[in-house]
Parts: sequence; C-alpha cells; structure tokens
Amino acid sequence: MSEPWTLRKLLTWTTQHFEKKGVDAPRLTTEVLLAHVLKTTRVRLYVDLDRPLEKAELTTFRALIERRLAGEPTQYLTGVREFYNRPFKVDPRVLIPRPETELLVEAALHQLPKDGPGTALDVCTGSGCIAISLAAERPQATVLATDLSPEACALARENAQALGVADRVTVLQGNLYAPLPPDARFDVVVSNPPYIASGEIPGLSAEVRREPHMALDGGADGLVLIRKVIEGARRVLKPGGLLAMEIGETQGAAVKGLLQAAGYEDARVEKDLERRDRLAFGTQPVAAGPQG
Repeated sequence: MSEPWTLRKLLTWTTQHFEKKGVDAPRLTTEVLLAHVLKTTRVRLYVDLDRPLEKAELTTFRALIERRLAGEPTQYLTGVREFYNRPFKVDPRVLIPRPETELLVEAALHQLPKDGPGTALDVCTGSGCIAISLAAERPQATVLATDLSPEACALARENAQALGVADRVTVLQGNLYAPLPPDARFDVVVSNPPYIASGEIPGLSAEVRREPHMALDGGADGLVLIRKVIEGARRVLKPGGLLAMEIGETQGAAVKGLLQAAGYEDARVEKDLERRDRLAFGTQPVAAGPQG
C-alpha cells in the first residue's frame, strides 16, 4: 500500500508544485486552500501535520489545486477575503479587496467622528469592504454606497448583513452619484474606482483578468471614472469634507492636477506601503460648499 497523504506531505508537495507552475505565494496559497478544505485554521495545520486526509478531503483539495492552476484567484476558491480584520464574502461578482485599500479606509476614518454622527459615501463599492469597514469602525456613522453592478450591490448587502451593519449601510444600484437622494451631503466621499487603462487589461495576470472587467477598466487613459468621481464629489461634499480615492501608481501627477482644476483645496497624493503613488485626496472649500 502507498503511504497516506498527510498534511505534512501535502503541504510540501503542493507548495513545490505551485512554485514550478509560477503561482504567487505558493506556500501561503497551499495553506489557505488546505485549511479551507479541512474547515480549520492555517495554524492548526501545523499542529496536525501527521494527520492523513480522508479520500473525500483529498479529492476536494485536488480539485482546488487544478482550479487555482487554471487561473482562478484563491479568494474566489475559498469565497472569503480578510479586509480590515473582518471576513468579507467575495466571488466573481466583485473585485477582490486589496491590502492597500485598507489605507483608504484609514484615511476616511480620520474624517469621521469617533463618538458622534457622521456621513460617508462609498462610490464603486464592489464587495462593500470600504463602506462596511467605515460603519463598523464608527458606530454612529451613516454610510451610503453605490455601484453600477446589480450583482455587486447584492453581495455588498450580504456582507453588510453578515457583519452587523446593515442598519447603517445603504447600498444603491446605479452609476456613481446618480442613485443618491438630491439633498444627500457627506463628510467624506471615498472611492476605489476602476483605474486601469483599457489597453493594459490584456497584459494583466490570469488571476486579475478573472475579476469583473467593469471593476478594472478605467477607459483609454485609466482616468475616465476618476474624473467623474472628482467632479461629482464637489456636488455632495459638505464644506470642509474630504474626497479620498485609490489611484494607479503612475497617475499621481495627473490626478492631483484634476483635483486642483476642480477647485479642491489641499490636493495631494500619498504612497502605499511599497512607496508607490496610491491615494489621492482633496478637501471641499469651506466657503464654497457643495457645487451645483
């Protein structure tokens, strides 16, 4: 009889296999998928290294390996992505939340009172990770979120319900600011809009190309949606309110120029943890108030 497939043996073999096939973070990917199959934690895998897998578990794990090698993102295979210390449901309806987007949440939180009411708008909400994180971190805040995709809106509502903030996060389906009530005004507008130039999308990794095209494509220069977010926020921000956006690493100078041209004060670009331009900010002039 052949030796059984223990956790130790599977972790070693799969990691090496993923390395040969060029899968990103092969060891981490192996641990995440195996923990998912066994309904346990990555730490527990190392406690039970000599435990053999049952036949059904092995079959399920092998199927996930094949799907991962075919280009399916790990987070779609497990159905979950940790973001700002909370588990968000993700699937092919939405973009997978990235760690750098947590910096956007942190910046927006500074604009919302810790112990009082505040209002926030999340444009292009996708999974709802930004809107829901803001509501969860600011218990008296009211958050509106919009997305053009009905499927993304449905998933964002699921996440808001699962994470206990559905009473303070309202998800509206429609194009950018179009679904908002006419009198809606916000302390902060936050957005992670599509910002990849259309011509660059075919060159992205197989995993990224599995994500919704609508959530990636920023038009010919990558700035089509960014321009609209910048213009629209002037109409809905309170005096002194903040616009905070995630942008592409090569777009800093262009976006800062757009913010200045639109009349924002303190237009600035900040870098992510890898020292790449990633966040753009503008403040609504106090004297002017909402435009239009």
